[in-house]
Amino acid sequence: MTTLPILEPLEAYALWAPTYAAEAHTPLMQIEEQVVRELLPDVRRRVVLDAACGTGRYLRELEARGARLACGLDLSEMMLRRTHPNAIRVRGDLQDLPFRSATFDVIVCGLAIGHVDRPGPCLRGLSRLLTRDGILVYSDLHPGGARAGWLRTFRGPDGAEYAVRHHIHSRESHLFGCRDAGLAVERLLEPTIDFPHAFRGWPAALIIRARKV
Repeated sequence: MTTLPILEPLEAYALWAPTYAAEAHTPLMQIEEQVVRELLPDVRRRVVLDAACGTGRYLRELEARGARLACGLDLSEMMLRRTHPNAIRVRGDLQDLPFRSATFDVIVCGLAIGHVDRPGPCLRGLSRLLTRDGILVYSDLHPGGARAGWLRTFRGPDGAEYAVRHHIHSRESHLFGCRDAGLAVERLLEPTIDFPHAFRGWPAALIIRARKV
């Protein structure tokens, strides 16, 4: 049995960036995106952040919904280059966010918190950036699937297949991390795989909407 090379996120996305799609490009991502969209608050005239924006799929969504100012942040310079050229783009780390406190009314973070080894510090950082009553909507690969061996895989320029390192965070660690960060969880959804799949019926992702208190 061949074991895929597992790369750290910065190295992985540098390789993946040239072919990384601008939209949700797998059925599991499409399930996640549908729920995230449902959980987003009204962002009209709000200052918003797409944290770990990648090629900017949620950045474009926030702009289309009428955000007054939308910013995309990502660790990978190569991925940021794939967002649309007029976007406000900042290179930065989820674990060391380069913004002043209380900068954003709404933050979205899609399928990235699993790239950090502990959710707590990351959630505290995101909470720090929110205004009072600000909303965070974020998602993670479901811990059940992660424990079953699910990986985010891609093919590099050399044609070889790679996986991005992912840390498994339990449902409880998300809830505790939000509470510790001063975030009141308003919704926690675990949408299931509803198409022909070896894991049909399993939760595909864990998605949280939380409010800064």
